[in-house]
Amino acid sequence: MRDPRERLRDVLEAIDAIARHAGGARAEFGSNELLQVWFLHNLQIIGEACRTLPPDIRAMAPDIPWSRIIGMRNVLVHGYFEIDPDIVWNAVTRDVPGLRPAMARLLAALDEPAPGDPRSATG
Repeated sequence: MRDPRERLRDVLEAIDAIARHAGGARAEFGSNELLQVWFLHNLQIIGEACRTLPPDIRAMAPDIPWSRIIGMRNVLVHGYFEIDPDIVWNAVTRDVPGLRPAMARLLAALDEPAPGDPRSATG
């Protein structure tokens, strides 16, 4: 089983992968099948990694819309004939960039030593 830190790193890598190609126009996205598949694949990675995070880890970041992320993953994986390109485009250009700081904060919180941990300065 993968560690939650690894899963959060997967999310951050997928966000960065999306960001590398999200600067184009909506028309380009609509006509570029490879770009569409790139975005869908990385959105699936984000959703799958979030889905498999333990509930106590997700509870540490209530500002992250976990159910929306996981719900989108479910549609992308199981309802591929129901995928709305406008929703994907909005997720890529509007939602995903804002998700990065919250995910990075959560990863940093997991990397901080707990009180009493020998790695802790106050321990």
